[in-house]
Amino acid sequence: MKFQGTESYVATDDLKVAVNAAVTLERPLLVKGEPGTGKTELARQVAESLGLRMIEWNIKSTTKAQQGLYEYDAVSRLRDSQLGEEKVHDVKNYIRKGKLWQAFESDEKVVLLIDEVDKADIEFPNDLLQELDKMEFHVYETGETIKAKVRPIVIITSNNEKELPDAFLRRCFFHYIRFPDMDTMRRIVEVHHPGIKGELLTMALTQFFEVRETSGLKKKPSTSEVLDWLKLLLAEDLDPADLKRDGANALPKLHGALLKNEQDVHLFERLAFLARGQR
Repeated sequence: MKFQGTESYVATDDLKVAVNAAVTLERPLLVKGEPGTGKTELARQVAESLGLRMIEWNIKSTTKAQQGLYEYDAVSRLRDSQLGEEKVHDVKNYIRKGKLWQAFESDEKVVLLIDEVDKADIEFPNDLLQELDKMEFHVYETGETIKAKVRPIVIITSNNEKELPDAFLRRCFFHYIRFPDMDTMRRIVEVHHPGIKGELLTMALTQFFEVRETSGLKKKPSTSEVLDWLKLLLAEDLDPADLKRDGANALPKLHGALLKNEQDVHLFERLAFLARGQR
């Protein structure tokens, strides 16, 4: 069971090594990187490549680790007892299975994605240590222990919004997805926009990397944003000459696909003003 990438996902050699190492070690794969570099998509592509079902747990700021195991609906049980419902006598009717439970009870190997783990409270990763390590947990309401029938491939993503606990990190195989270089970006674009003219692509990517490297930029555009930008350029049937910028207009064409806040737009407007003043 080896991940080699897919036709629709350009995986670098070091990323493929990381995925396969995590599978071999039976450790969660912790993937970090800038937003928009394909961390979430990686899990989907690993599942597709290996022919496995994927279970996705999207983490929010309010998510608690217990929700990944199960939730006990005591309120509904109390209400049903007042109404004389027959099902109230079986507590299992009020247990809602979480994503880890679903992964553990699967008869076949699955890919379990825990997406954006750093959004949750700092204690969230620590609260999952034992369950991810031993691949089992106890259900106190029923007295049963849920053990993984087949150990899932666990992929955990983080946008580096907060530091993760050392004890959690020790249990993971770590990989940082570096931002693609020009050659890798060309391969990614070719997957999404096959047959794009070389001259247009060169001009567009040159501008894109110039924008990313602009000093003072608050939010650098990501891979997903350059793909959206190129889609717009193709839809508008623009050619390389249309993309040329001068001192009077430092903003790229259709810049709303790349620049996502007013501070960065104003930055390029100031650069254009300064360029005009130096003439």
